[in-house]
Amino acid sequence: MDLNKTYWNNRYNDNKVGWDIGYVSPPLKAYIDQLTDKETKILIPGAGNGHEAEYLFSKGFTNTHVIDIAARPLKNLKERVPSFPDNQLVHTDFFDFKPSGFDLILEQTFFCALDPSLRKAYASKMHDLLKAKGKLAGLLFDAPFSSDGPPFGGNREGYRAIFDGIFSIKVLETAYNSIEPRKGNELFFIFEK
Repeated sequence: MDLNKTYWNNRYNDNKVGWDIGYVSPPLKAYIDQLTDKETKILIPGAGNGHEAEYLFSKGFTNTHVIDIAARPLKNLKERVPSFPDNQLVHTDFFDFKPSGFDLILEQTFFCALDPSLRKAYASKMHDLLKAKGKLAGLLFDAPFSSDGPPFGGNREGYRAIFDGIFSIKVLETAYNSIEPRKGNELFFIFEK
């Protein structure tokens, strides 16, 4: 399966977006709600419809940037939040994205959408995009899924093997506030560069 821009555009155009719950996920909302520095430079790669970006922007985090390989979800976000800066809505492949110096990168159903062969490259790219002491935080699935994915599953030990040594693992624990269908199957994490 070729998980390219055509594939993802078709998923959005056909509204085959079962991972999209229509609002910021409770674990990420709780994490965002404890952030205080509104100048934090934030990146959300594979942002999809960008509910996390919309929430951040509504809370005054105006230095929030989103990337997606598909154009449709970026248009959806812009329609919902017309004041979201165009130059912070980036239509590109994550691995081609060049800017760096981010304080925080949020992960929400992007990692599980990538072919597992790209996981080490993902970790390396995230490291490159963050400034010193920057954080990668979000959710990872703690469940096996069909190898035909996406989504592609994983587990705590596998994630440690990918990220430990590249990042300092500050938190990697079962999310206590997942939505009901994902309860017990999501890990909340904070990794520091």
